[in-house]
Amino acid sequence: MLEVLDMAPPPQSRHQQGPAGARGASGGHATGRKQPLQSSVAQPKAEPAVVPPEGGKRCGAGGGRRRGGRGRAKAAAAEPRALPAPPPRTVIGPPVPSKGLSFCRRPGFGTIGARCVVKANHFLAELPDKDLTQYDVKITPEVSSRAVNRAIMAELVRLYRASDLGMRLPAYDGRKNLYTAGTLPFDAREFVVRLADEDDGTGVPPREREYRVAIKFAARADLHHLRQFIAGRQADAPQEALQVLDIVLRELANQRYVSIGRSFYSPDIRKPQRLGDGLQSWCGFYQSIRPTQMGLSLNIDMSSTAFIEPLPVIEFVAQILGKDVISRPLSDANRIKIKKALRGVKVEVTHRGNVRRKYRISGLTTQPTHELIFPIDDQMNMKSVVEYFKEMYGFTIQHPHLPCLQVGNQKKANYLPMEACKIVEGQRYTKRLNEKQITSLLKVTCQRPREQEMNILQTVHQNGYEQDPYAKEFGINISEKLTSVEARVLPAPWLKYHDTGKEKECLPQVGQWNMVNKKVINGCKVSHWACINFSRSVPEATARGFCQELAQMCQISGMEFNSEPVIPIYSARPDQVVKALKHVYNIALNKLKGKELELLLAILPDNNGPLYGDIKRICETDLGLISQCCLTKHVFKISKQYLANVSLKINVKMGGRNTVLLDAISWRIPLVSDIPTIIFGADVTHPETGEDSSPSIAAVVASQDWPEVTKYAGLVCAQAHRQELIQDLYKTWHDPQRGTVTGGMIRELLISFRKATGQKPLRIIFYRDGVSEGQFYQVLLYELDAIRKACASLEPNYQPPVTFVVVQKRHHTRLFANNHKDRSSMDKSGNILPGTVVDSKICHPTEFDFYLCSHAGIQGTSRPAHYHVLWDENNFTADEMQTLTNNLCYTYARCTRSVSVVPPAYYAHLAAFRARFYMEPEMSENQTSKSSNGTNGASVKPLPALKEKVKRVMFYC
Repeated sequence: MLEVLDMAPPPQSRHQQGPAGARGASGGHATGRKQPLQSSVAQPKAEPAVVPPEGGKRCGAGGGRRRGGRGRAKAAAAEPRALPAPPPRTVIGPPVPSKGLSFCRRPGFGTIGARCVVKANHFLAELPDKDLTQYDVKITPEVSSRAVNRAIMAELVRLYRASDLGMRLPAYDGRKNLYTAGTLPFDAREFVVRLADEDDGTGVPPREREYRVAIKFAARADLHHLRQFIAGRQADAPQEALQVLDIVLRELANQRYVSIGRSFYSPDIRKPQRLGDGLQSWCGFYQSIRPTQMGLSLNIDMSSTAFIEPLPVIEFVAQILGKDVISRPLSDANRIKIKKALRGVKVEVTHRGNVRRKYRISGLTTQPTHELIFPIDDQMNMKSVVEYFKEMYGFTIQHPHLPCLQVGNQKKANYLPMEACKIVEGQRYTKRLNEKQITSLLKVTCQRPREQEMNILQTVHQNGYEQDPYAKEFGINISEKLTSVEARVLPAPWLKYHDTGKEKECLPQVGQWNMVNKKVINGCKVSHWACINFSRSVPEATARGFCQELAQMCQISGMEFNSEPVIPIYSARPDQVVKALKHVYNIALNKLKGKELELLLAILPDNNGPLYGDIKRICETDLGLISQCCLTKHVFKISKQYLANVSLKINVKMGGRNTVLLDAISWRIPLVSDIPTIIFGADVTHPETGEDSSPSIAAVVASQDWPEVTKYAGLVCAQAHRQELIQDLYKTWHDPQRGTVTGGMIRELLISFRKATGQKPLRIIFYRDGVSEGQFYQVLLYELDAIRKACASLEPNYQPPVTFVVVQKRHHTRLFANNHKDRSSMDKSGNILPGTVVDSKICHPTEFDFYLCSHAGIQGTSRPAHYHVLWDENNFTADEMQTLTNNLCYTYARCTRSVSVVPPAYYAHLAAFRARFYMEPEMSENQTSKSSNGTNGASVKPLPALKEKVKRVMFYC
C-alpha cells in the first residue's frame, strides 16, 4: 500500500523564491487551492463547463506573460521567478450546449530554427457561397444497410430529379440526412421507390421491394460560423457544416469505390499485390476535410489494406494448406483452420453458367462430400450431393474427399462443393495478419517520399474534383496543388556523456550519433547475472562466447559488469520455461547466500511463440528479476552495433542513465530547470480487431530524476474493453481497517518522484498518446480531474500547474521536401530533416498545435508527430514547447537516434504493450474470463502486480 509522504515544500532555495509582490506561494507553486474540475466519474453524461480566463486568450494563462531568466543560467544564478497561479476556474452545473471547456489558444508562433519551405498533402478547398439545407430522411420499411439506403436514394434522384426535386443533386449520408445546395421545391414529401433486393447470401432469389421515402425540411446549415471559426473569431468548430461538406466530397467516391472508415479502396487504383494465404492488398486513399489556418483543407493520403483474394474456393484452400494437402482428405486440424478462414465469407456459384447466385459461408461439413446425403422431398427420400450435382447441373465433383461449404442459415443447411464456388471480390479481411503477410503489406505501402507525393497528386487528379457533379452542385473548388508551408528546422541538442570517455559531449548529426569513444553518463553495476539458453541450435560454447562479448561491451560502454555469470549457462527447453527460470533463480540465490540475482540473459529461438512473453511475465510479476532476451540469429552473427544497443538497454533496465541533455544538467531548460518538474507519458492500447472482450491496457510512466528528466518509472493496469479514459490514474476504495484509502498511478508516481529526488514536483507536464480528436474533451476533463485529485490527496493545497499535451501519430498529414533535388534539405532517405516543425497554415485556426518530425527517416515516408496542447497552466511559448519536445526525442534510451515521438509517450506505449504478456495465457486468446468483458466500468480481472524492484526501473525498454 502506498504511504502518504510528507509533501510539505522542501527547504526553499534562493532561485525558487518569488520576487516581492509576485503571485505564487513560498514553495514556488500556485497559491490558493484550485477548485478541482467536477468529477467526470460522478457525472459521466454532464460534462462540466469550465469557464476560460477573461478574454479567452489562453487557457490557464493568468495575467501578462512573464519574461526573464527562466532558468537559462546555472541554477544558482537563475533569476528569481514565481510560478504563475492559474486563474480561478468556475465550475458550473450541467454543460452549456456547446462544449464549455475551452482548449488552450495558440500563444504565438515559433521562431527558433532554420527557416525552410515544405509541401503538405493538404489541398485548399474554397468554401461555397451557397446556402446549404438539411433534410430528414425516413425510409420504410427500415433498412440497416447503408449501401441499400444509398441505392434507394440514387433511384429516387434518378426518377424525380428533373421533376419534384427541382433539378437539385442532393448529397446523402446513407442514414437519416440529406443535404442540398439551396432548397427543394417542398418542405415535406413522400416518394415511392421500387428496388430489387440486394442478394443477401441466403440463396433465395432477390425480389423487388417497394420503399416509401419521406423527405422533410430540417434546418439550414450555416457556413457563416465555419468562416468565423477559420478566421479565428469563433472557438468551437461548427461540426455540422464540416460534416455536410465532407459528405458532399465523399458522395462520388462512395459510388465508385469500396469505402472503409475514411478511406476508399479499389483494385483499379493500383494492381492488387498478393500477401499470401489467400489475401491481397488493395491500394486506396484517405480523404478528410479539415479547418486550418489557411482555410478549409482536403487532406489526401495513400492507404492500403488487406482484402480476400477473389479466388475459386479450392485455390484459396490450396493457398492456406498447400496444393498437396488438398489431394487427400483433410485432417480435423486442417478442417478447423479452413472453417475459421472461410466463415462469413461471401461466395458465388460457378457451376450454373450465367447464374451467379451469392451465398455467405456459415460453416464446413464434418464429412467429406462423397458421404453427404440430404432429403429431396417430404417423404425423406435421400440423395447424395455428388449425384445431385451430376443429375441437376451435369457437374462432376473432382474432389469428393473434401468437405462441402455450408451456406445460408443453420436451420436449412445448404451444401455447396468447394470447387463450385468462387470468392466474391471486394471483401475486406478484418482478422489479424500473420508475420509474412504484414511484411508483404509493408513492402507495398513503404514508398519513398517522392513516389508517395506523386501518387497523392495522381489520386487528386484521378478523383477529378473539378468534374465532380456534387462538388459542382455545392460550389466547392479543390486545388490540385500540394500546400507549400513555411517550416523551421530546430537545432539538435548537445548530449552529455561520462567525463572518463574520450568524447564527453556530443552534437547529433541529422538525428543520429554513436557510442564510439563515449561512456554512458551513469553506468549501472551488475555483479550477479545468469544466462539461460532456450535455443537448441546454439551450442554452449557459442552461448558462452556471446555472453563474454556482451559483458565486455557493457564494460566498454561504462558499466561495472562482472565478466562471469553466477552459475554456468543453463540450457532448457522452451516448454519448460517456468521450471527453468525458478531453478536458475533459486540456485543463484543459494550460491549467493541470500543475495538476489540482478539480471537474467535469455537466448531465444528466432521463432519463439509465447516464450518471450512468458519470460517477461514470470520475471517481472513473479520473481522480480530484470531480463534481457537475445535471438539466436544475433548470437551467431555478433555485431558490435547490436551489442552496443543491447548494452544501452541493460544499463537503463538496471537503473543507469545512458545520456542526458547538456541543457538539463546546466539548468537551462525553460519551464523544467527552474523548479522540480515531473514529465508524464500515458497511453492506452486496445485489443486487436476481432477480439471483442479482452481488456484494454493503460500505462503511465513518469520521470524520476530532476533536473535530468531521463529516467522513467512505469505502471500498468487493465481496464474495460476499448475504454479510452485511463481509469486508474486516481482511485479510492474502502478498507475495513483503515477506512477510505486513496491510490492510483499518478499518486504512486508522484510519491516515487519525491523518494527519488527528495523534492515534490512543482510542475507537471503530461504527454498523452493515443487520443483521437473526437475524444479530446472527454479525456482532458476526466484525466486532468484525476491528476488534480491525486495531488490533493497528498497534501490539501498541493496543486502544481499542469500542461496537458496530446500526441498523435495516427493522422494522415505528410510533409515533403520542397525540392527533391536539393540534398541539403533532406536526410539520406529523401525525407524532411529531423527537427522540422510546422505550426502555421495547415494547423488549427486558433488552438495550440504543431507538427514535428523529430526523427530521420529510414525507409518509406516519415510521419511527423502531431502535438496538441489542450491545457497549459505553465504558460509555455510556442518555441519553449516545440524545443522541449524535440530535445526530449534525443533522450530515448534504446538507441542513438532521435525518435519520432516524445520518449515519455513512447515508453508508455512500450509498457502497455509489455503488459499484454502479463494477462493469463488463456486470457490472451479470445476466451477472456467472464470478469473481464465489462464495458462500462464492469469488473476487469486485474493484471498481476509488478514487483517493487521492477517498477522503479525502465523494465519495458
